[in-house]
Formats: sequence, structure tokens, C-alpha cells
Amino acid sequence: MIPYGKQSISKDDIDAVVSVLESDFLTTGPMVGEFEKELADFSDTEYAVAVSSGTAALHCAVFAAGIRPGDEVIVPAVTFAATANCVVYIGGIPVFADSTEDTLLIDPDDVLKKITPKTKAVIAVDYAGQPCDYDSLKRICTEHNLVLITDACHSIGSEYKGRKTGSIADITCYSFHPVKHITTGEGGAALTNSQEYAEKMRVFRNHGITTDFRQREQKGAHFYEMSFLGYNYRLTDFQSALGISQLKKLPHWLKRRNEIADLYFNIFGKDDRIRPLHSEENLFHSYHLFVVRLIDTLNRDTVFKKMREAGIGVNVHYIPVHLHPFYKETFATCEGLCPVAEEAYKRILSLPIYPGLEESDVDFVTDTLYSIIG
Repeated sequence: MIPYGKQSISKDDIDAVVSVLESDFLTTGPMVGEFEKELADFSDTEYAVAVSSGTAALHCAVFAAGIRPGDEVIVPAVTFAATANCVVYIGGIPVFADSTEDTLLIDPDDVLKKITPKTKAVIAVDYAGQPCDYDSLKRICTEHNLVLITDACHSIGSEYKGRKTGSIADITCYSFHPVKHITTGEGGAALTNSQEYAEKMRVFRNHGITTDFRQREQKGAHFYEMSFLGYNYRLTDFQSALGISQLKKLPHWLKRRNEIADLYFNIFGKDDRIRPLHSEENLFHSYHLFVVRLIDTLNRDTVFKKMREAGIGVNVHYIPVHLHPFYKETFATCEGLCPVAEEAYKRILSLPIYPGLEESDVDFVTDTLYSIIG
């Protein structure tokens, strides 16, 4: 099976992990801070807070942003459920905004329509690796005194008008799941230029306790206090070592992802039956996903099934979050709330893209797809 995405692990990655396994600290040790520094430097950001998953990063972000029970946070309909779930974790209310037709990114015009006196933040998602319309989103958030959070779990390394995605929003969240651009197994990070936000997130990831074990060991102290209810969202040192090793290869991998995307674009050309999502100018797309939209005369689910039977692990990203049973039952969401996202969901298909994918694999994927659609 050719998967839609997968990790790339080499001997130097393994050696980096083993070196930590043979050291004194497996967790709350020096590698975490080193990984955070490397992430912040790569992203042109002051602070990075490494955590156990992208979801944990989002949870840390909404906490630091001051979201409280009853507060509304605008989120996109087209995203993984965690983008909205993090708002619910904190007792907030996710309000779903529709997508733009050609990119499936959050629609700033619909964001503006969804703002109420209860709105406290907007979470934008760089869907598939393409940065959102940050000029519009930042203007809206500034005018309405809202915190802008980016779910950049698809877009580490992407750039918007010359700025890295990690440096644009008030808080930016990464994921290091194996299908993402770099991996720590599971893992994530929240980045910010605000010292206040960074400090809140560091304490939140450590049960709400202001110091960790290593800090107390260095001071020869035992006393600690829990200042608020936090969670155990710490990343281990051996995961951090893997992340450091992977981060060194990211520029090459981003280049390779763009080369693969170009192959797909060239093959599909102007075939209206298979339309890749539009890529805006003045940005660098990191292509976590390569999403195409099938013409409405093709049955997406039939194509999906036949591609899988042929050994190609296509996927669908995503069921609009407001259509999940939990959100329907808990927040009375329903079909018709985000019509562009809902219509797109019926037609989109994610094709394989990852650095280890060969040109012959791309040919096999596209030849198989064309043989299915006729």
C-alpha cells in the first residue's frame, strides 16, 4: 500500500534517540529546551513550547489566550476535530466558519459574519499546508480585539508573504505526528512572541506546577506549588532528540514535497475532472496534503474504494467538524451551516505525498486514478 503520508526515519535519527536513551534524562531534560530553541529559530519566533501532541499545543494555546467557559471561538469547518475540540476542553463554544471555494481555507468574510460579543478568538488552519489569508484575519482580529491562533499542524515551513507561519499569529501550533513534515512519534509545539503566553503554556503542560523536576534538582530544592489546573503534556527528551534530527532535514523535505506537487499539477493539467486546490501567490506551500476535487459526475466514494483496492492509500480530509455527531448533539450544528465546506467534502480526495514518494509512484497513482474514472 502506498500511504497518503508517512515518516522518513534514517540512521542519524535513530542514533540521536539512542544517545538520549543512554543518558541521565529521558524527560524534563536538556534536549527539550534545545528542541524548543531550534523550533523557535526555524520559525522566526521568540518562544516555542514543546508538548506531547498537536492537540495538546492547541489546548495550551486556548488556555493561554484566556478562553473561559461560555466564550466563543471561531474555527474552520474543514479541519481535524482537534481544532474545535480544544475549545470544548476549556468550556468554550466553537463557532464554525465556512471555507473559500478554491482553497478550502477559512473564509475571512464568514469569520466576520460569525463574530458576536462573546467571541474571544479565531483559530485559523493552514489547510493542506497553504497559509491562510492572514492580512484579512489579522485585520479582523485587531478591529474586534480577538486573539488569533493558527493551527499550523499542516504547515511548518510554509511562508506567507515572506513570513514563516510560526511568526504570524499570536500563537501558532505544530504537530509532529508521523504523517506530518517532521515527527517525534507523537508530539507538538506552540510558538509565540509573547513571553506571557509562553510562560502560561509551559506551566499548563506541567500540571499547572511552576517548576519541573530538573529545575528543582538543579536548585537542590523539593518545594513546588500548583498555581492552576494543568495537564501532563510534556514531551520527552528522546522525542525531542528525534525532532532536532528531523528538523535539520526539513528544508530538503519541503523542496521534495513541492516537486511532487508539481508532478501532480503537470499530469492533471487542465483536466476539469480532477482539480487540485488552488495555490495562492506570495506564499510558500508546504504540501502536507495534496488534495484534488473530483467533478460532480464522479462518485468520490467509489473512486476512493477502487484506489484503495489498487494499493493506493488515498484519504479524505475532512468530514466538516460540525457534521460529527458530537457537535450536532452538543451544539445543535446541522447541515447547511457551512455550505461550501459541505459540498467540497463530497468531492475531495487526498493523494499520496511525502518525501520518499518516487516519480514512478506518482505515475502509478495518477495512471490508476485515470483508469478508474475512464
